[in-house]
Amino acid sequence: MNKLYITLILFAFACAQHDTKGYTNLLKTSNGDYSKNGWNHYGPGYFTLDKDTGVLETIGGMGLFWYSAKKYKNFILELDYKTSEQKANSGIFLRVPEIPISDNYIYNTFEIQICDAAEDDSKTAAVYLASAASKDVSNPPGEWNHYKIAFIEDRITVELNGELVNDWKAFPKGKVKDFSDEGYIGIQNHDWDTTVSFKNILIKEL
Repeated sequence: MNKLYITLILFAFACAQHDTKGYTNLLKTSNGDYSKNGWNHYGPGYFTLDKDTGVLETIGGMGLFWYSAKKYKNFILELDYKTSEQKANSGIFLRVPEIPISDNYIYNTFEIQICDAAEDDSKTAAVYLASAASKDVSNPPGEWNHYKIAFIEDRITVELNGELVNDWKAFPKGKVKDFSDEGYIGIQNHDWDTTVSFKNILIKEL
């Protein structure tokens, strides 16, 4: 077992306890205020931000709210989300390679799905159309869920509510034709009749 693989295991199977040491909060400024500074939006719809609670909420779609201040290579991303109803749809995009100027970004970046009404590799905690979650551990609509997503070299791991439910060695599959070794983080707003809320968006570079 080589040194790189050991490193991947140590990070991908780290304890699920929520430890913010070494993480950057992508919705907080240096003085502790909640802000969308550093974020941009592509496509229809938008996100609102409650500056008192730090909660983002999707409005309409289909668009992408992406953190434009920095590209990330190897990282652990943690966030909380909740859905308004079972059919609510969203996703977290990993390593968007370039500034989105068309919908073509979907062919070059993996999406970690949020949609409890879907099945198999289109359901919550799947790498969308590529790797289905091993089991369903989502909380009901209206309750917060916690994602811990690692993308290290070409391996993606997904923990949902403290359980490892996806561990996949990435390769072009589904809608993805190729992927980059670094890129932007993005969050999808999908439709006009449901909402998905997010908070505590934290990232740690490895």
